[in-house]
Amino acid sequence: MIEPFRSFVIFAEMRTGSNLLEATLNAQKGITCFGEAFNPYMMGWPDKDELQGITRTEREADPMRLLRRLFDKPGHLPGFRYFHDHDPRVVDAILNDRSCAKIVLTRNPLDSYVSTCLARQTNQWKLNETETPIPASITYDGPEFRDMLAAVERFQLRVMHRLQVTGQSAFWLGYEDLRNADVMTGLVHWLGRTDIARIEPATDQVPQNPRELAQKVANFDQMQQDLHRIDPFMLRRIPNFEPRRGPAVPSFRAVDAGNGLLCMPVPGGPDLKDWMAGLGDTQGDFTQTTLRQWKRQHPGHRSFAVLRHPLHRAWTAFRHLLERAKPELRQLLRDVHRVDLPDDPALADLPQSRQVELFAQFLAFLRRNLNGQTTLPTLAAWASQSEVIAGFSRFSTPDMLIREDRLAEDMPILAGAAGIVGAGAPRAQAMPNFLLEKSLIDAARAAYLRDYVAFGFTDPS
Repeated sequence: MIEPFRSFVIFAEMRTGSNLLEATLNAQKGITCFGEAFNPYMMGWPDKDELQGITRTEREADPMRLLRRLFDKPGHLPGFRYFHDHDPRVVDAILNDRSCAKIVLTRNPLDSYVSTCLARQTNQWKLNETETPIPASITYDGPEFRDMLAAVERFQLRVMHRLQVTGQSAFWLGYEDLRNADVMTGLVHWLGRTDIARIEPATDQVPQNPRELAQKVANFDQMQQDLHRIDPFMLRRIPNFEPRRGPAVPSFRAVDAGNGLLCMPVPGGPDLKDWMAGLGDTQGDFTQTTLRQWKRQHPGHRSFAVLRHPLHRAWTAFRHLLERAKPELRQLLRDVHRVDLPDDPALADLPQSRQVELFAQFLAFLRRNLNGQTTLPTLAAWASQSEVIAGFSRFSTPDMLIREDRLAEDMPILAGAAGIVGAGAPRAQAMPNFLLEKSLIDAARAAYLRDYVAFGFTDPS
């Protein structure tokens, strides 16, 4: 049984029409929208420092106190407007509250941006029919608009994802819906107020800038050129069906020399244990708790991860498959995944040409596996390095990402920053020359395109 809503939140942004929506709702008996209750710069509305008996200082100390006060209205439907840059401490409480109705109000982001810039320039944020709009035009700022667009998109995706995983739905409104009596009536009925036969939109506010964009933007041609850089349909997005990875803290290894140096190894990369042991006492097999303790005990420490070229790393994973993987994994690749491995006894005597043929099949398998097209989980040995690093960052981000071919130049610098004097560099392992076939290079790029893009890898030569 669906419980009735006891409160609501309007997820909106500046200049999306949220003032008009609030006015429409507040005109209904038993419904109250308390403005931008969690705007850091005001309490609900401009020039207010108190809301429902809670001061800004009290809200700053405990925003949940204000949230409880606003929603504690039995027999009444209270709510407020929330924008992406409002107090983040209340977001989870709002999203997880199934009795709180979620209204999502959107508008063409370019219209919102231009309207916001005009309002800031003229200080005219609302307009009724007796007032005269102040004529003005704005100068479009591409980086500013893209930053705003990215921030709003991130927040909207967060809201949508949270509603999906908690099995909730929202009432979605566009700017153009706000003056549609049928839509407003539907909204109020969805909120549970079916006793109200019909809702008429508020009439105390009128559009402030009903001109063409070309009349409101001084550098309109420049704006049009800049907007070509935006990809609204994410046509250039690289699909990612690879499962998220954890931080893999037990694999980390630390040396106590100097201020401390922490290696966050990427599986399939170079083995630096011996090099680190040459610097001083090392320790590993951390838990997140013991690693935090190590970090506290080593102020000024540095951390790093080493990236290996995807083609070389895939070859390392392939050699591990042939030499050290479980026999059942090899059999699964033979039976299901179109990697024509010979029987195990023959693996030790494979000629190089045959290894290259099988490696090409393995790269084709990797592309399917990383795209979620196989039932076999993505193993750490061949997971994309971008996802491995993302897993690290869920606990701690490395200070430096070092390419294997830059170990000699970069490693002494990092060690010096950690207070380790005279540290040599670990030796990089060269990629076998027989891998430099165009078909293998192309297959590695197809399998690990995300890594090529994320870390700037180029085709080896």
